[in-house]
Amino acid sequence: MNKNCKIYIAGHKGLVGSAISRKLKKEGYNNILEYTSDELDLRNQTTVNNFFSIEKPEYVFLSAAKVGGIGWNQKCPAEFMYDNLQIQNNVINGCYKNNIKKLLFLGSACIYPKITPQPIKEEYLMTADLEPTNEAYALSKIVGLKMCQYYAKQYGFNAISLMPANLYGINDNFNVERCHVIPALIKKFIDAKESGQSYVTCFGDGTPTREFLYSDDLADACLFLMNNYFSPEIINVGVGSSITIKNLAETIKNKLNFKGDIIWDTTKPNGTPMRQLCVEKINKLGWSAQTNFDDGITKTINWYLQNKLNYCRN
Repeated sequence: MNKNCKIYIAGHKGLVGSAISRKLKKEGYNNILEYTSDELDLRNQTTVNNFFSIEKPEYVFLSAAKVGGIGWNQKCPAEFMYDNLQIQNNVINGCYKNNIKKLLFLGSACIYPKITPQPIKEEYLMTADLEPTNEAYALSKIVGLKMCQYYAKQYGFNAISLMPANLYGINDNFNVERCHVIPALIKKFIDAKESGQSYVTCFGDGTPTREFLYSDDLADACLFLMNNYFSPEIINVGVGSSITIKNLAETIKNKLNFKGDIIWDTTKPNGTPMRQLCVEKINKLGWSAQTNFDDGITKTINWYLQNKLNYCRN
């Protein structure tokens, strides 16, 4: 991409999209299209088709999605399936119909089987059953990446699909009813400390392992791969290491100097027992994550403390 090409970031207000926006602007890309969901409903095919025919972007980063933690996934699987399929189908087809130069589709590590060898290689996709607690979201993302591949095969459509590890960072969603584990823990410990609560309750038993990728690192990978990766085959983006949820909770507890106890609610699901991505493919291309986990958590906590009055998203 040259610095003056027209770029559309779908989902620029979210954790990933906002990080991509910051990265592109920092690198001097100055012709960026950004629309909120109120301005452009990506679930509406006619609206999306009109947008592409009028604006005619040259490159598209598809980071718009309905996302959330275990609880929200279990509560609203139909919405996760419907909204994500609508968004993906409309944007991918709109890109193809309007001859964009390249699309970057963002998937998720949850596309991989619940039980699979670690670290998870790209070829492990669809080799066993998915984790039931986020199956609807995972299936929608599998459909999206497959759609990109089929459009590439049938039409020569230029699309790449990234599968990032669990994400966290600046501008995350801190609505405890809907968010992922890191923002949920940060908010729970801060709320407990401020209210004088003697304990914090966490989901499951703390034994699952997760790999966490800072959102600005993902944005860096997105720009790198948009300029340097040209295959329809999926590619993992991660840090190459993982941590237990128990250790994660202890880390956040210590950083916030919370003196109370952690109670593990084993009536709540653990989710996938282990998840760490194999990142050999992207490392061989010349990219690796740069943010130390400890630094990333500190940045995220500090951002939330400065912005917590606005944390709750719909």
